[in-house]
Amino acid sequence: MPAARQSRHGGFSLLEIVIALGVFAIFVLGIYAGIQTVYRIVYQARVQIIESGILNEQVEFVRNLSYFDVGLENGSPAGVMARTATTTKNGIEFTLTRTVRSIDDPYDGTIGGTPNDTAPADYKLVEIAVICVSCGQKAARTVTTTVAPKYLENNADNGALFIRVFDAAAVPVSGASVHLSAPAANPAIDLTDTTGNDGMLKLVDLPPGVGIYNIAVSKPGYTSEQTRVESESLPNPFHPPASVVAQSVSEVSFTIDRVSSFTASTMDTLCDPIGNVSVGIEGSRVIGTEPDTLKVDTTFVTDGSGAKTLADYEWDVYTFSPSGYDIAGSIPSVPLDLPPGVDQPVQLILRPNTAYSLLVSVRDNITKQPVSQATVHVTSTAGYDESAVTGVGYIRQTDWSGGSGQAAMAETTRYWSDDSGVDTLESPGNIYLRHLGSDYVGLGSLESSTFDLGVAADYISLLWEPFSQPAPAGAAPVRWQIATASTTDPEAWEYRGPDGTGGSYYTPTATAVNTVHNGDRYVRYRLWLSTVSSTYSPLISDMTLSYTNSCTPPGQAYFGGLSSGTHTVEVTVPGYQTYRSDVLVGGDTYFTVELVGV
Repeated sequence: MPAARQSRHGGFSLLEIVIALGVFAIFVLGIYAGIQTVYRIVYQARVQIIESGILNEQVEFVRNLSYFDVGLENGSPAGVMARTATTTKNGIEFTLTRTVRSIDDPYDGTIGGTPNDTAPADYKLVEIAVICVSCGQKAARTVTTTVAPKYLENNADNGALFIRVFDAAAVPVSGASVHLSAPAANPAIDLTDTTGNDGMLKLVDLPPGVGIYNIAVSKPGYTSEQTRVESESLPNPFHPPASVVAQSVSEVSFTIDRVSSFTASTMDTLCDPIGNVSVGIEGSRVIGTEPDTLKVDTTFVTDGSGAKTLADYEWDVYTFSPSGYDIAGSIPSVPLDLPPGVDQPVQLILRPNTAYSLLVSVRDNITKQPVSQATVHVTSTAGYDESAVTGVGYIRQTDWSGGSGQAAMAETTRYWSDDSGVDTLESPGNIYLRHLGSDYVGLGSLESSTFDLGVAADYISLLWEPFSQPAPAGAAPVRWQIATASTTDPEAWEYRGPDGTGGSYYTPTATAVNTVHNGDRYVRYRLWLSTVSSTYSPLISDMTLSYTNSCTPPGQAYFGGLSSGTHTVEVTVPGYQTYRSDVLVGGDTYFTVELVGV
């Protein structure tokens, strides 16, 4: 019996003790958190009481000053107070910020208005802000008061300067910081203030002076603008220092907006990165004229993977000049119109440099969107005559004299194999049927090396020159098929024609590539020549297979190897009027065509 009673009244288990301690800890922590919250509220209330006392002291200090002393050191109006100061109360440090403005009250007219108030400094507005930074305070406590002269208005020999700040869309920018300095003024001026909701800062009591007021405008996350002093390198600044005329209003305007950035990528036409490319970049905005001095005229270098991020650029139209290369296209098109507040990726498609090149961008004149599948024909009196289609890439072969045996396309004059029925050596750059004695053989074929397009592609058309063949050679003396694959070395190359099967062939009446090939990266072609007359042979001098992929510039066509001088550009595309214009090519030239719909 005693043993049984002892079992029924045993101690707590370990689990029960742990649970009890957990409940107790939660209870204690809750009390502690509550006490901390109370302490924090009490502390913040104490800080606010101290700040209210500081502000009251400052207001009394201002009211006890002479009217002419109410102002900021090197400010306008000038006075004895510092813009910022610190004070310590009850062991806590506080920061004071003072703002003083002369107010042009409309009661007696305004300067430049009707009636014109020639003494516009009617009274002064004083704003005082106090904040305890170390207390975690997010916003300052402020107080404002006005101070008026006892008898007459302030100095009528002074003038006014209105500073207007707006963005790229001509919308006023409020809260922009304006730093105004004029060491030559009497008294000297050095003040910082902010624009109001109307994007204006109106300073109505400034000493007069010609070209003595330096202005700098900025805002966090925005571009900046400023006046610039005339110098040898900048003989005619666009924004020279401002002037103030006695009893008159001078107004200056500045444009700032959100900063932008872009990531530039340099690559070849197969989408393979080209690293360590030095690229010049120029904007169109000027800080001086006669001669024009560009605000942005600098150089950047892409890294080993062909990329470079450029931050804190302002909205503008930018052109690029890669060293050692031509720009064969870009996504989006160049010149690049960079809007404010964006992060814009820019792909620069590069080709080996030629002394004179032309990049034609074709777009709709209403939507400003690129127009692909437009034929651009460029000619010159010097004998240049080339055509290209916008928005497509292409592979091209114009010479086969290097012979067979090349599996992957590397040497552009070679190919993979032939059946000995074709001749690529008798006239380098051309393919004929092989002579057998004095006659041509009746049939011959050639298979190309493998072309690597860099990424998956969508195929458009297969074209060749010449299209017209000798009539005695018979019907369809030139036939083609292509084979594509997603790997460089498939088990078998399946050659197909325009219907997507191996039983059809590309001919002058069937050049569009079947969509069965879309999405493949690697491509080959096979050519058959035939004749029904032993004395006539078909001829091939050029083969072009067009395609699009992720790095194909939309609405653009590139022409390299031009000569200096005037070239004629003709653009045709169904649904639009034919465009024709002369273009002066000097170096690397960009030309934009806007098509009008029919």
